[in-house]
This record gives sequence, C-alpha cells and structure tokens, in this order.
Amino acid sequence: MTLIIDCHGHYTTAPEPHTAWREDQKAAFKAGVAPPTYPAISDDEIRETLEANQIRLIKERGADMTIFSPRASAMAPHVGDETVATLWARVNNDLIQRCAELYPDIFVPVCMLPQSPAADMQGSVEELQRCVDMGFVGCNLNPDPGGGHFKHPPLTDRFWYPFYEKMVELDVPAMIHVSGSCNPAQHATGAYYIAADTIAFMQLLEGDLFKYFPTLRFIIPHGGGAVPYHWGRYRGLADMLKKPDLAEHLMHNIFFDTCVYHQPGINLLADVIETKNILFGSEMVGAVRGIDPSTGHYFDDTKRYIDALDISDEDRHAIFEGNARRVFPRLDQLLKAQCR
Repeated sequence: MTLIIDCHGHYTTAPEPHTAWREDQKAAFKAGVAPPTYPAISDDEIRETLEANQIRLIKERGADMTIFSPRASAMAPHVGDETVATLWARVNNDLIQRCAELYPDIFVPVCMLPQSPAADMQGSVEELQRCVDMGFVGCNLNPDPGGGHFKHPPLTDRFWYPFYEKMVELDVPAMIHVSGSCNPAQHATGAYYIAADTIAFMQLLEGDLFKYFPTLRFIIPHGGGAVPYHWGRYRGLADMLKKPDLAEHLMHNIFFDTCVYHQPGINLLADVIETKNILFGSEMVGAVRGIDPSTGHYFDDTKRYIDALDISDEDRHAIFEGNARRVFPRLDQLLKAQCR
C-alpha cells in the first residue's frame, strides 16, 4: 500500500500567541530593546490548530503525512537583523518539532534558517545541525533573503558552499523557498514565489554546482515555477551555454513538487518532467485556499490531480511515496523505524 507523503506543508495556522509574539519582536527591534519572553503555548493549543485544519484536510483528501515547516511567508529574513532572524528561526523550528512530537505519524519536521540580508551562512549551518539533531529531515533555503530584490549571489556562488557542505554531511535536501515580498512590484505568492523558483533553476543551469556537490539535492516548489512550461527554452539555453543535456547537468539533483492548482498544469508537469523528479506536494493550507468553481473542489487538493493522471501504478507510487523517501533519506529511516 502506497503512503501518500505530502512534501510541502507549512504551519500556516500557528497559535495566535506565536504570531503576536512576532509582532512584539519586530516592535522591540525598532525600539532598540530586547524582545519579550516567548509565550508558553500548550499542547492543547497546538492540537486545536492542527486538528481543525491540516489534520482534518489530510484525512479528508486521502493523504497520510506531511513534511512540515514554518509558514513560508512569515519566515521574513529581511525583517530586523541576524539576531532577530536567529531567534525567530529557533522558536519556529521548536514549534514545528512540537507538532511532530504530538503527531509523529503525520508530521515530519523541516526547518527554516536564520538567513538575513547582511549575514553569511554560518548561523544557518548551526541551525541546520541543531534541527537535524532533533530529528528534522530537511530545510527551506531562501535564495533571496532580501525579500524580493535579488541582491544575493546566485546559488552556484561560493557564498553558499559552507551550507552545502553541511547539507551533504547530514544528507538532507533543501526546498528552495523564498518568503514574503517587501517589493510592491512582486505579489508574494502570485509573482515572487514563481519568479524565484524559475530564477533558481536558471542559476543552477548556468553553473556547475553539482560537479562539486554531486549528492546535493534541491526541491524547487510550485511545480518548478515556469520551468516545465518552458522546458524547450531551458534545453536550448543549456546547449547555447555549452552545458550538458539537462538530464545529466541538473536532473539527478533537482526535483519539482506538484503544487500546481489545476489538472492541465499537472498533466503538463507529468508529461514534460520525468517521474523520478516529481514529488507530491500541496502546500496545504497555503497560498490558494478557495474552491475552484469549475470543479467544485479545492484548488490545493492536488492529490486528485495525481489520481487522474494517465500513468502507471509504479509511477504513481513514485510520485506519492518512493521519490520522497529517496530525496529525504532521513524520512526513509524514520518510516522504516515506524515499520512503514
């Protein structure tokens, strides 16, 4: 029996005291004073937020578990300085850890990182190690900590190498995921996310990162941004730039999720991208929460799109379970320990 593993979930329904503390933290930074003590949040408060939302929808939609991380739009590394980002990352990751401890069969933790526009990656190296020591299986890596201005060097630059070295040492993947946009020209979920996904792929295409880190693994979310739709463009660009064919140059190391919110988009993704590079994901409860009037179903109920694909049972198993266990080896170890 196939496990339905959602590779892309965020704690978008975190308890109100957590969200309120963040506002207090930001206000304290502006005032030049220390933030207040983080509030005590009970297990019951966490259970209430999860059981009424993510757990209910997981059960209703026929999934089994979610690889779970802090709310993407709230990571906001552009807010404050590295000290602010470090504390915010720690309290978020600790909260995610509590979710996984309360529901170990449903939530598998992935961490955010204390990236900040003026910071190097050492703090992120330390937080990744701390979280993996707690049982986390991966991380979210922000290629643009400035929040929509793309001033950081490309992902192939040596700026990132200390973090990649730690990822390889710990054998964990990263989902390349930006946060909220502070650029009014870029709507966060409608423009910034998709643009950043596409930009990240092109950065990786232009470089030779996987020559130096052959076991490094990235998930590019939201169906890979514009990449599958323009696959011919990127194949042509690889040829013009004298790079190997994309299958060899990138696709041993890059994976796309299925956070694409209509059937034709999923059909295209499955037609263009090899099955081995596709992981089931919904980003539920996330960017798009409404019901599609043309189908009567929620836009982000992506499992039904995979169910409707004209593919073999073997390919469907790979998308729902097999690929996630391969891309997240620590997830595979966890599931084996659970006899799953």
